[in-house]
Amino acid sequence: MRHVSLLAAALGLAMSAAQAQDLSLYAAGSLKAALTDVAADYAEAYDTPVATSFGPSGLMRERIEAGETAHVFASANMRHPRTLESAGKGGPVALFARNRLCGLARPEVEVTSETLLDVMLDENTRLGTSTPKADPSGDYAFQLFEKSGHAEALKTKALQLTGGPDSAAPPEGRNTYAWVLDSDQADLFLTYCTNAVLARKEVPDLQIVQIPEPLSVGADYGLLVLDGAPPEAWKLALHILSPAGQAVLAEYGFDAAAVPKGE
Repeated sequence: MRHVSLLAAALGLAMSAAQAQDLSLYAAGSLKAALTDVAADYAEAYDTPVATSFGPSGLMRERIEAGETAHVFASANMRHPRTLESAGKGGPVALFARNRLCGLARPEVEVTSETLLDVMLDENTRLGTSTPKADPSGDYAFQLFEKSGHAEALKTKALQLTGGPDSAAPPEGRNTYAWVLDSDQADLFLTYCTNAVLARKEVPDLQIVQIPEPLSVGADYGLLVLDGAPPEAWKLALHILSPAGQAVLAEYGFDAAAVPKGE
C-alpha cells in the first residue's frame, strides 16, 4: 500500500507540475507587440501563464526542430509551420493574420510611392532588408525584387541587416528598424508596414512609403499547435483566432479577418 501511496503522490506532483507549466508561445518578431498583449489577455482571462519567445520565423522553426519546447508557433509565413506539420510535429496550420511590406526611409531621403523603385535602384541608396530564409520579411522583399523586373540588381545591392543568425542586435528597448535607420546603417529599409509604424513611433522623422500596387507583396501568417502540447495550447490558439485576439492584431495594423463588422 505504501508503494501505491507513493506512486499516487508522485503522479499527483507530476500532474500539478504539468498544470503549473507555462504555455510556450514561439512567434515571429513582427508579432511581438501584438501577441504580447494577446498572451497577457489570455493569461488574465484563463489564469494560465504564457511564456513568449519572439524572433525571425525561420530561426524559431529551427529551434523547435532542435528540440526546444514550444506549444504554439505563430509564423510570419505559412511555409515554416507547414514544414513542421509535414515533419509530423503538429497541425493543422491556420491562417490567422495578414501583413504587407512598406518602405521605411530616413528623413533626408527624397522618395514617394511613385519614385520608390528608382530610389531603390539608385547606386547611392543603401537598401536594407531582413535575411531571406531566416526571416520571411527578407523573403517577401526578394519577392518584391522579382516583381520589379530588376531582381538581380536589387538582390545584389540589398544589405541583409536584420533577421539572420549573425545579425547585429539593437540596444535593449530599441525597435530594430528604427535603430537600423537612426544609426545610419541604411537609407531605405523594406519591412512589414506594422514594423514601420512601430519604428516611426520611436523615431517620428522616419518616412513610411507605401509600396505601389504593381510591386506590392502581402504576407500570410500561419499558426500551428505542436504535438504534445497541453490542451490549453489549443485554447490559446483559438484565442488568437477569436474576435478578441483578432481585434488586438488589427490595432497593431494587421489585416485580421475575424474582427466582426463594425468593430
